[in-house]
Amino acid sequence: MKIEVWSDYVCPFCYIGKRQLEKAIADSGYGGQIEVEYKSFLLDPTTPIDTEESVYSSLARKYNMTVEETKNMTGNVAQRAQEVGLNYNFDEMKTANTTAAHRLAKLAMEEGKAEAWNERLMQAYFLEGQAIGRHDVLKELAKEVDLNAEKVEQVLTSKRYEDAVEKDIFEAQQVGVRGVPFFVFNNKYGISGAQPQPLFEQTIEQAATEAGLKKQLKIVGNPGDGCSIDGCES
Repeated sequence: MKIEVWSDYVCPFCYIGKRQLEKAIADSGYGGQIEVEYKSFLLDPTTPIDTEESVYSSLARKYNMTVEETKNMTGNVAQRAQEVGLNYNFDEMKTANTTAAHRLAKLAMEEGKAEAWNERLMQAYFLEGQAIGRHDVLKELAKEVDLNAEKVEQVLTSKRYEDAVEKDIFEAQQVGVRGVPFFVFNNKYGISGAQPQPLFEQTIEQAATEAGLKKQLKIVGNPGDGCSIDGCES
């Protein structure tokens, strides 16, 4: 079974939705039979790479609000994040262009480190206030998840994987994605946004049942005396 997730690294609900999906998969009993693929979505590719604008200022300008009003708004989002174990630090967040981060995500996928990359980027942005649009920051984060340094440099000094990112965005348009996070379950069911947790669990159950998957057994109690192909123990 496959779950495709369109998200952007500066979308606060994308990290929340990621945690919700992870919990739903862990609780489902189908964990080892589900593949999750994260796809690129650019909320604002025109954001300058070297910007130092705070999230509060950016939101105030975008929605014609005061900075105090944006602080109240983000406070509600931070409270929602805490419900899934995430401590957002909006005071330190700056706006960021995520184009390069998404291109590096394609390299991470090739190297089998997509999950580590996506988690580290979101952690860096939402919890640590790091400027994930800057190339020097991206290089350090790539080093932390053990991406090939030479290939990282090649990506950042070229347009490598640009087509792959654009392909993800085109696919999003084809299936009707207008905002993120957006989750597609086995090309059949879609969830838009960080919806209530039961919806994720119900959708996984429905898609898995239709795909003919069987749940893994939940082992109860402590291991007892028994024998295996290696011998008997008590």
